[in-house]
Amino acid sequence: MTQIIQSLDDIAGRYQVLYCDLWGCLHDGVTVFPAAAAALAKFRAGGGAVVLLTNSPRPAAQVAAQIRALGAPDGSYDLIVSSGDAAQHALAIGMVGRRVYHIGPARDLSFFADAKGVPFDVERVPLEEAEGIVCTGLFDDRTETPADYRATLLYGKTKGMKLLCANPDIMVDVGDQRIYCAGAIAQAYTEMGGESFYFGKPYPPIYALARRRLAEIGADDIPPEGILCLGDGLATDIAGAMGEDLDSLFIAGGLLAEETGTSPAGGPDPEKLEAVLRAAKLSPPLAMAYLR
Repeated sequence: MTQIIQSLDDIAGRYQVLYCDLWGCLHDGVTVFPAAAAALAKFRAGGGAVVLLTNSPRPAAQVAAQIRALGAPDGSYDLIVSSGDAAQHALAIGMVGRRVYHIGPARDLSFFADAKGVPFDVERVPLEEAEGIVCTGLFDDRTETPADYRATLLYGKTKGMKLLCANPDIMVDVGDQRIYCAGAIAQAYTEMGGESFYFGKPYPPIYALARRRLAEIGADDIPPEGILCLGDGLATDIAGAMGEDLDSLFIAGGLLAEETGTSPAGGPDPEKLEAVLRAAKLSPPLAMAYLR
């Protein structure tokens, strides 16, 4: 049975490291949630470490700049580990070819260069000249859906192109608007018979990278039972944690707020929460309305 808690204070001392999702937990794409930032800062002040584990296709430095602009204080986290970080190695070694067609907005172009801004030995070319596809998102995620990419994906599948997905998320909420992410494109490609590769949550590469980054700051002796994964995505945050045999805390007031009966006035509703988790065949040990 999933235990509903009111704040991180309820489990103080049980965990040494938090793997915390960004969208729906720390911010909504428009602004940072003050209570969430304060809760993370308090966890760190108590001796814990906070890793912002995100499916953003951008490298960590760009994610840091983005959330700083949204109002996230630097004191609320120790590390950022992104899906973009985890996927860049595959891009650099040519997993989907050296000539690739990029599906995604111009703001994601930092994915094609290393931390120093040096471009990888990979050329972005028109679809007809490509060996593979790299998807970091939709060209216009405010108006488009995966259906708009059907012809492109059918062409790629017919040509036997592999698709590298830099963000396995299907959807996120930006303010009060729900938008599709790269994971929705990759899902559509896989469903039509194409081959897709993923590196963010819930897949192992991003968790292995988080472990390596923790070791770099001297936190390499944390046992699995000392890590708690926070997130509002059942198929990404919670499934990923379970796959890594890590405890998880489901943030009900994110993507599934309506389904779990969660609002600023209260929640989640225990019966609705249990129904949602039962339908997803997932059992996080902990849940709370919003990160605080």
